[in-house]
Amino acid sequence: MAELHNLVKDLALILVVASFVTLLFKKLNQPLVLGYIVAGFLVSPHMPYLMSVVDKADIHTWADIGVIFLLFSLGLDFSVKKILKMGASPAIAACTIIFCMMALGVTVGKAFGWQQMDCIFLGGMLAMSSTTIIYKAFADMGLSQQGFAATVMSVLILEDILAIVMMVMLSAVASGNSPDGGELLGSLFKIGFFLILWFVIGLFAIPLFLKGVRRYLNNETLLIVSLGLCCLMAVVSTQVGFSAAFGAFVMGSILAETIEADKIIKIVEPVKNLFGAVFFVSVGMLVDPKILVEYAFPILILVITILLGQAVFGTLGYMFGGQTLKNALRCGFSMAQVGEFAFIIATLGLSLGVISDFLYPVVVAVSVITTFLTPYMIRAAEPCYNALLRRLPRRWVRRLTHIETVSSESLSSDNLWKSLIRAMVSNTIIYSILSGAVITVMFSLALPVLRRFSISLTGTHWAGNAVCGLITILLISPFLRAFVMKKNHSEEFKTLWTVRRINRLPLVFTVLARVVIALMFIFYICNYLTRFKNALLIVIAIGFLVLMVLSRSLKKRSINLERLFVQNLRSRDIEARVKGRKKPLFAGHLLDRDIHIGCIEIPEDSTWAGKTLQKLKLRNRFGTHVSSILRGSHRINIPNGNTIVFPGDKIQVIGNDEQLAAISAAIAHEIHPEEFNIEKREMVLRQIELSESSPFIGKTLRESGIRDEYNCMVVGVDEGQTHITLINPARDLEVGDTLWVVGERDNIKRIQEVNQ
Repeated sequence: MAELHNLVKDLALILVVASFVTLLFKKLNQPLVLGYIVAGFLVSPHMPYLMSVVDKADIHTWADIGVIFLLFSLGLDFSVKKILKMGASPAIAACTIIFCMMALGVTVGKAFGWQQMDCIFLGGMLAMSSTTIIYKAFADMGLSQQGFAATVMSVLILEDILAIVMMVMLSAVASGNSPDGGELLGSLFKIGFFLILWFVIGLFAIPLFLKGVRRYLNNETLLIVSLGLCCLMAVVSTQVGFSAAFGAFVMGSILAETIEADKIIKIVEPVKNLFGAVFFVSVGMLVDPKILVEYAFPILILVITILLGQAVFGTLGYMFGGQTLKNALRCGFSMAQVGEFAFIIATLGLSLGVISDFLYPVVVAVSVITTFLTPYMIRAAEPCYNALLRRLPRRWVRRLTHIETVSSESLSSDNLWKSLIRAMVSNTIIYSILSGAVITVMFSLALPVLRRFSISLTGTHWAGNAVCGLITILLISPFLRAFVMKKNHSEEFKTLWTVRRINRLPLVFTVLARVVIALMFIFYICNYLTRFKNALLIVIAIGFLVLMVLSRSLKKRSINLERLFVQNLRSRDIEARVKGRKKPLFAGHLLDRDIHIGCIEIPEDSTWAGKTLQKLKLRNRFGTHVSSILRGSHRINIPNGNTIVFPGDKIQVIGNDEQLAAISAAIAHEIHPEEFNIEKREMVLRQIELSESSPFIGKTLRESGIRDEYNCMVVGVDEGQTHITLINPARDLEVGDTLWVVGERDNIKRIQEVNQ
């Protein structure tokens, strides 16, 4: 009971302090993450003038849960299709920035003489920019609708994904106490294996499950199901050697491809905010002022390292990805801070016991300083660009301001080969992982049971081996047939086969290579379960493979499985297209002309609400064009001037960066002022009997001015004691009429005063 009392007391303390501090930071227009950190410092033992947390272990347990839900929410915002559609440009930028900043962090740590693990984890922390802080800065500065902001957010998504992989690798390195190359490769292979396995199985099973129970899902049940799946994958992840947070991210990514994803994001948001607040408060509790004073010089150097490193390597990374010099500078300068992932990586290092205690508060201090400097860095990009234009040779300027990514739409023979080989390799890897997973499950779970059953019946285990082998081959047969036969009848394969005879031998080799891989699976199963000679095993393997290739029913099963997977993968896109939430197909072509589509939501208190597009004059004021209005599940394409705008509408506007920034700023400021005394405007119903001195006697309702002058409404007039009837608006009011009036208290009081 005492432990429960302390837990509730600690939780109440941190939430109350966090609420007051975050309200202050909200008023100061600062990121709430910094408010949580300050609140954590205030309730920590390092602040002796206030109450402090009694049991830090319980708070850290809640904080660990907060990390799980934070990464689960991050996974919900992640889409496999979205990453694939980004192309190589954001991937090049993200990899360049992470590699360079990590190397820079390790170098700075070595220069200070810190331990090897401190340097490695420091490099990981400095490599990760803060998605939350950058998004908040863009929103506050009215830059969210500009083209470079979308590019930054694409790279940040990839950085978050790579941060998850980095956490797993850091855990592997920490467990081995030395960064061994073989261990890193093994960790990467393990991550890839389980990621592909979980995604493929998850995208088969989870959408089918949700579709089957969709009629029973409301907000409450969907929340429980979503959090249950999150925790289940967290447990599975820990069982195979990964962190619980990694499993939560994977489950969030799987759910992100379902139709229910948007609803899950909304209902999980409060849970994430609660536990996320506890996590960031726990971060602030580790800030020790003595350490900050002692390490003031390293903190200053690390801040300069981040600012200059992101300004240089961030800009180079974006330029390598195909951005012009101006966009690259704006993108690189925007990323000059560290945030939530730095805290998560530092927490990982502390939990593993491989980093020094001073590193955590040092990184927190660096994060606070760089967060405050983020808006100034974003503003500094343009003056820096203008200065470079004045100093660089004109030939360089022309090249740097007209960089374009190389088109991949060419139908040359080389591109056909690349497309075909890429598809074959990806299919082979995915189906091989699924086959390996099926074999592992059958041999570890089903084989012992079948052997015991066989021994009890026949006295030997050979019958159990045979049954297990046949079932295993039947289960993996659709996968083996898929990667052997798939793409053999594709357009790329046919074109390469007919265009040049020299292509035929390599094409035959690709088929034979996949056949050999399939034979290896069957050979392994037979060799594991039998004592036959190798020659006989090869014959059996080839026989099974021939039957698989020729089987029409197996072909049908393979095609149906693939269609089901693709349908589940595209279900969210299909639903969004049906409900009109996707941008039009021409949006991508506008980017080539420095024009793009921005989506702006009309606030509830907007002065634009209730007005027609003609009255708003958006084209005259901002030079923009409204292409569509999204209203609930309806899309109004090419609205005319008489179309009325309502609160909650999402208008898709076409314009350049400056025009979209101007219209975003206008819609943010043109709102009705908030009514702080709204309680006084409560509507009440009152009974008023007209006296002889009433100014309303002898007048009709319209002539009385009760609605126009007093802003009240007459509901009816008493007819006896039983009911109220509507009053005839043409009838004159008489002495003794009892009116039922609805209005605000003050207005009804005015009517009562003149009626006396």
